[in-house]
Amino acid sequence: MARILLVVVVVALYILHQDIWFWNTAHPLVFGFIPIGLFYHACFSVAASVVMWLLVKYAWPSHLEREVERFDPEQEETAN
Repeated sequence: MARILLVVVVVALYILHQDIWFWNTAHPLVFGFIPIGLFYHACFSVAASVVMWLLVKYAWPSHLEREVERFDPEQEETAN
């Protein structure tokens, strides 16, 4: 269930990245000086970072980690 939710979140971020609604205007200004499009992209970047953290935490392929843990480079060097 968690992986399906993560897929939905990634697709939603992909759709939200196509921000056609702020292309033609710099107003309103957020905090009185940041154009709305720039603020939107700053928020999007934070959201993308959080989603990437969630993907690493909950969807990382653990079988790859087990393979690395089993591999001992010192044994490989002594075998040659």
